[in-house]
Amino acid sequence: MYELNELETIVKKCHGCPLFKTRTNVVFGEGKEENQIMFIGEGPGYHEDQTGRPFVGRAGELFDRMLDAVDLTREEVYIANIVKCRPPNNRNPFEEECRSCIEFLRWQVKIINPDILVCLGSVSARNILQSDFKITKNRGVWYKKGKFNIIATYHPAAILRDEKKKKAAWEDFKSIRNLYDSMKNK
Repeated sequence: MYELNELETIVKKCHGCPLFKTRTNVVFGEGKEENQIMFIGEGPGYHEDQTGRPFVGRAGELFDRMLDAVDLTREEVYIANIVKCRPPNNRNPFEEECRSCIEFLRWQVKIINPDILVCLGSVSARNILQSDFKITKNRGVWYKKGKFNIIATYHPAAILRDEKKKKAAWEDFKSIRNLYDSMKNK
């Protein structure tokens, strides 16, 4: 089994799909290595590509406020993406790009070994839960896959585009916090 830093070294050398040609930095992920909660987005945006860190642009600022609202911090969770390189013009990653990168995410999940996986947005949910996942219809529902409790919610960027999604995301984050608290008390 890999150590997280070994896996990151491998990912930084990846040329498995065309996204490596246009990246500035690989955005591997960050957070505490042994963690109960792992958030999974779709892929890096412009600011993430520049810094090599996940969720640092406007959506990242909103993500931090969402965590704070349920008394969590970045230091208490692990944050990763389906793809590790920025798709051009911040488009959604293509299926073949997701397929090329998903094994790296699987290894991250094995190493971090969280109890809770949170899919941020439909791209993440379609790659983690089911290929026909509809975020507007199925967000906020808990799924059990093996040892993992999985929920999908709106991506913070979607909330920035449509404030009407904020209330539903708030309910999802409260649900995540409630499950986390119940697991800590066992």
